[in-house]
Amino acid sequence: MKPSTRMFFSMALASAMTFTGLAQETTTPSDLSAEASAKADSLPGEIDLPTALRFALDHNFSIRQARQRIEEQEGVLITTRAAALPNVALNSQYQQTEKTLQESFGAGAPTPNDQSWSITLQATQALFAGGKFTAAIHAAKDVREAALYEMQGVINDALLDVRTKFYDVLLNQEKIKVQEKNLELLQQQYKDAKSRYDAGSGAQFDLLRAEVALANGRPPLIEARNTYRISIEQLRQALGLVSITLATGRPSLDLAGSLDCTPAQFDLDSALAAASTSRPELLRYARLQSSGEQNIKAAKADYWPTLDAVGGYELKKKSFSNDLESTLNGWFVGAQSSWAVFDGRATAGKVREARSQAEQARLTLLNEQLSVEVEVRQAFSSFEEAGELVAASTKTVEQAEEAVREAHVRYTAGTATELDVLQSQVDLTTARTNLIQANYSYDVAVATLRRAMGVADKFELRE
Repeated sequence: MKPSTRMFFSMALASAMTFTGLAQETTTPSDLSAEASAKADSLPGEIDLPTALRFALDHNFSIRQARQRIEEQEGVLITTRAAALPNVALNSQYQQTEKTLQESFGAGAPTPNDQSWSITLQATQALFAGGKFTAAIHAAKDVREAALYEMQGVINDALLDVRTKFYDVLLNQEKIKVQEKNLELLQQQYKDAKSRYDAGSGAQFDLLRAEVALANGRPPLIEARNTYRISIEQLRQALGLVSITLATGRPSLDLAGSLDCTPAQFDLDSALAAASTSRPELLRYARLQSSGEQNIKAAKADYWPTLDAVGGYELKKKSFSNDLESTLNGWFVGAQSSWAVFDGRATAGKVREARSQAEQARLTLLNEQLSVEVEVRQAFSSFEEAGELVAASTKTVEQAEEAVREAHVRYTAGTATELDVLQSQVDLTTARTNLIQANYSYDVAVATLRRAMGVADKFELRE
């Protein structure tokens, strides 16, 4: 081959090898995500709420899927932008034709050749498309922003779920303690009744009643322990903890924390105002509405003609030569335009479709605004109710503890019956259960109201 031909082939081959190498060696965000997810899940032997929340941020499957949707929209945006950028293509072809298909032009005419090849490097740049590319890029950006807000909403929901499941475990732990204390009181009461019966100062009926009460106290403890084990599994699912085996090698979760009721202050008007400006769902639907409006512009652009600039370099074999190294080469430049004068109203249909989708997005936003307002009001009402229940339950526990103490004193003095003592103990167990349930409801109500307001979960760091 001629030096120019060999050089052109070498450049084409080197370019192809370079692009192939980049495609193989470039590390994509998806590769990084896969590498991160491949790491072994591990937690310390005893975890507190901030640790659980941080773990969920990296491992919760809903959050990880939301991140991938953002990655998807990044790809869509890149694809959309590509239409407005120059397009460079390297095309090549080789053809050999059977000689029976070659037409002869008589004696003295050049002998037709049966082989041909060409290599063309061509660049195309869109000059005008009626604003279609600009509108499409803006629409893609809005969708990407909507995906970011969607992820924030998913994070808020996931962390609220983790908090609630974490509080569930603490609640069930406390219920086990309450039932264990109740069982200890019943066991002590049974021992006292048996001692009196053995000493001849107690009735067999009192002993039998104490024995039945002790037997009835065991099923609630068994149920509480089973509920606790179930809540552990539910928390593990919310965390995204695939393997239950922890760093300590123990197949269990030990939680550090308590259902302490920390008073919080909220105002309904401020909560509604915060939700209207901070809820990720509202911001997401606003972006989708904006994207729909841009899609209308992109659809209308098909009414206009398109204009592209074309240029490049071509190297090919001469037509009337059998020598493969006999070539022609040179630059070419030009412009091409297209205008769909009549497309069967396809463009009108696209515009109508885009307008309908934009209107649907607007209505969805209005509906979501109403839903958020109702959600905030409900969450605020639950918050107020929880606060009142905590105050009432705290006072009831104090009264129930005093009632048990007085019942034992009166029973010892002979002025109260065994039934009075047992009833006071049942009342104390009920009061303690109501208190921890009220504390749980208050903590959940605070977290739920914050989420309804669009406030990101704060990690309660402990020094």
